[in-house]
Amino acid sequence: MAENLLSIDAGTQSVRALIFDPRGKLIARQRVPYDPYYSDAPGLAEQKPAVFWHALGQACQGLWERPGVEKGSIAAVALTSQRATMLNLDDKGEPLRPAIIWLDQRRTEGLPPLGGLWGVAFKLAGASETVAYLQAEAEANWIRTHQPDIWNKTYKYVLLSGYLTYRLTGNFVDSVGCQVGYIPFDYKGQHWEPKWGWKWQAVPVDPKILPDLIPQAEVLGKITVEAATATGIPLGVPLIAAAADKACEVLGAGALKPNVACLSYGTTATINTTHEKYIEVIPLIPPYPSAIPKLYNFEIEINRGYWMVSWFKNEFGLREERVAAEKGVEPEVLFDDLVNAVPPGSHGLVLQPYWSPGLRFPGPEARGAIIGFGDVHTRAHLYRAILEGLAYALREGKDRTEKRSGVKITDLRIAGGGSQSDAAMQLTADVFGIPTVRPHVYEASGLGAAMDAAVGMKIHPDFKTAVAEMTHIGQRFEPRPETRQVYDRLYKEIYLKMYNRLRPFYKVIREVGTEVK
Repeated sequence: MAENLLSIDAGTQSVRALIFDPRGKLIARQRVPYDPYYSDAPGLAEQKPAVFWHALGQACQGLWERPGVEKGSIAAVALTSQRATMLNLDDKGEPLRPAIIWLDQRRTEGLPPLGGLWGVAFKLAGASETVAYLQAEAEANWIRTHQPDIWNKTYKYVLLSGYLTYRLTGNFVDSVGCQVGYIPFDYKGQHWEPKWGWKWQAVPVDPKILPDLIPQAEVLGKITVEAATATGIPLGVPLIAAAADKACEVLGAGALKPNVACLSYGTTATINTTHEKYIEVIPLIPPYPSAIPKLYNFEIEINRGYWMVSWFKNEFGLREERVAAEKGVEPEVLFDDLVNAVPPGSHGLVLQPYWSPGLRFPGPEARGAIIGFGDVHTRAHLYRAILEGLAYALREGKDRTEKRSGVKITDLRIAGGGSQSDAAMQLTADVFGIPTVRPHVYEASGLGAAMDAAVGMKIHPDFKTAVAEMTHIGQRFEPRPETRQVYDRLYKEIYLKMYNRLRPFYKVIREVGTEVK
C-alpha cells in the first residue's frame, strides 16, 4: 500500500524534494539550488518563473534515481514555498512578467490615502502610516501603476505556491495556508477580504483574478500528464493543500501548543506560536494562517535575519570557507569555532539586526546598528554579535507574544539553516533562558507539508496524532545560569533601549532620501 509522502519545498535559494514515511523518517532528499533573484536595478528582485518549475522537476526526477526509492510508494504530494512572491498569469497559466520576489524593495509612492470611514478610523488609531506603507509595498499597486498593460492582461494574480500548484494540477487554486503577502486576504476569517473590507481600497484587485482557496489538508487537484512528464510523479497522485514555508516549519517542529515557540533561523528570522484565537501581537499585523485549518501562527519576523550570517560569511568569512575546503569539513564547523572564541556578550558589542525595516516591528524607519566598538573587537566579535542581536530581537518578540496572548512560552524549537550550528543553539538557550531543541530532521518545513498530506490522506486521523507520530525531539541545549545573567543585563539595560534612542536618527536618515524608489 502506498503510504509515503512526497513533500516539495520551494524556498528562497533552492527547491527540495523530500520523501517521508508515516513516522516522519526522511527516506530521500534531492536539492536543486538556484539564484534567489536577479536585479536589473537597485532594490529590484525578480526571477523567471520557469526557474522554479524546472528546479522542481529536476529535484523530483533526482529522487527516482536514488536506490530504493519507488514511485509507487507515494500516496500524496504536498507543496510548501517561500512567501509573498507574486506572479501575473494569462488565461493559459503562462507568466506575463518575471516573478517579484519577496526580497524586492520597490515601492509605489504617492498613492492616494484611504478615504471614507476607513481612512478616518485609521487616522484616529494612529495607523495611517502603516496602511500607507502597505500600499507602497504592494506589488500589485506597482504593476498597476508602472506596467498597466501587464495588469490589464492578468487573468490570475497568484503567489508562487499558486503558480506551482497550477503547473502540477492545471487548477487555478491555492491553499488557505499559503496566503501571506500584500494581497486582500482576511487573515481572521482565513478567506478573501469581504467586499466592504479596507484592503480592496489599499490594494485594488478584481476578485476574479485571485485563485480559489482550498483549506489545509484538502485536495488541490491531481498530478496532470504534463506534470507527471516533467517531474516523474505518478499521474493522478493527489496534491494536498499545505501552507507557506514558515507555517509548515512550525508544524514540522512540533510546535502545536501555544507555550511552544518555533524559531526559524532562515533568510528571515521568525518566532512563531500556534493559537486558536485571533490576536494581533502588533496592531494591524495579523497572525498568519497555520498549517492546520482554522488555527493561527502568531509571528514576529526579523527581515534579513539569518541572511546577515550569509552576508558576514561572504564579506568576512573567506578564510573559513577556504580552510574548510582544504580540510574537507563543513564551513559551519569553523564558524562555530569563531563564535566560541569570543565570550558571551562579545565584550560589549551589541547589534540591532534591523538591516531591512519591517512593517510595524519595530517600524518602517528602522535601520541596523552596532554599538560598543573598542580596540579589542575583531571579526569574531562581529559574528557573535550578529547571532546575539538576532536572539535579542526574537526574545523581544517572545515578550510581546506572551504579553498579548497571556500564554508563557516555556519551550523552544529551532529550525532553519542556523539551527545546524551548535553555537547558535546554545547561544539562543542562554539569551532566552529556556531549553532549546532541534527537530529530528533539518527539513522541518518539508516535514510539516508532509504532515498536511498525511492528515489529508487519513494516514493519520488528525494533527495531534500526526505531531505525535511524525515529529521527534533532537539534540537539547540547556541555558547556562552564569551566561544567562550576562545576556539578561545586556538585553534589558542596553538592547531594549537602543531602538528608541536611535529612532530619531533613523527618521533623519530616511528623510535624507536613502530609500529605494
